Amino acid sequence: MNLSLLLLTCAPGLAICIYIYWQDKFDKEPKALLVKSFFLGMLSTIPAVILSLIGEAFGFNPVSPVVWWALLSMIIGTGLSEEFSKYIFVRYYAYKKDAFNEPFDGITYSVMVAMGFATLENIFYVAEGGTSVAIARMFTAVPGHAADGVWIGFFLGLQKLHGSKIYGIIGITLTAISHGLYDFFALNAQKNDAYILYWLIVFGLSIYFSFKAIKIHRDASPFKNKII
Repeated sequence: MNLSLLLLTCAPGLAICIYIYWQDKFDKEPKALLVKSFFLGMLSTIPAVILSLIGEAFGFNPVSPVVWWALLSMIIGTGLSEEFSKYIFVRYYAYKKDAFNEPFDGITYSVMVAMGFATLENIFYVAEGGTSVAIARMFTAVPGHAADGVWIGFFLGLQKLHGSKIYGIIGITLTAISHGLYDFFALNAQKNDAYILYWLIVFGLSIYFSFKAIKIHRDASPFKNKII
C-alpha cells in the first residue's frame, strides 16, 4: 500500500475523530487520553476476532442458506463480537478516568475507540481491494462504525450519569442488532435488490439517531453555562 492510499484509508476515521472532538464544546477531553483510546480501538480488533472464531465454533454462519440463522449469526457472531470488544475498552479504561465527567464523554471516547477499530479494519480491506474499496468504505463502513460508537457512548454516558448498568446493556444490545442488520443486508444486497433498500434504511437511521444522540448529550452538558 503506497502512502497516498494509506492516507486515504486513515482519513475518514481521523476526520470523524476531529468532528467529535469539535462537538465536545464545553469540557474538552485530554488529547493524550483520546489518542490512547484510538489505539486501544485498534487493539480491540483482537478480542473481536477471537469472539468471532468462538461464534464459528458454536455454528454461527453469516452465509448460511437458512435466512434466520444467517441473520442471527450476523447479529451475535459479528455485531455483538465487534461491539462488545470495543465496549470493554471504553468501559474499563476511559470510563474510569476522572476526565470522564459528563454524559457526552461516553460518545467521545466510544467513537475514538470505534475509529481505531474501523481504521485498522479499513487498512486490511483496502490493502486487498484498493482505491475503490477505500472510497466506498469512506462513506459506508467507517461512518457505520462511528454511528455504533455514538450509540454505545450515548448509553454509557447515561450509565455514568444515573449509575445503572442497564444502560450499558441496552447500548450493546441495540448496537449489536443495528450492526448485524447492516452487515446482513449489505452481504445479501447482490442476491436481492430489496436488501439494498433495507440496508439504506438501517444505515440512514443509524446516522440520524447518532446525530440526535450527539445533540442530546451536548445540550445536556453540566458545563454548558460555565466559562471554559
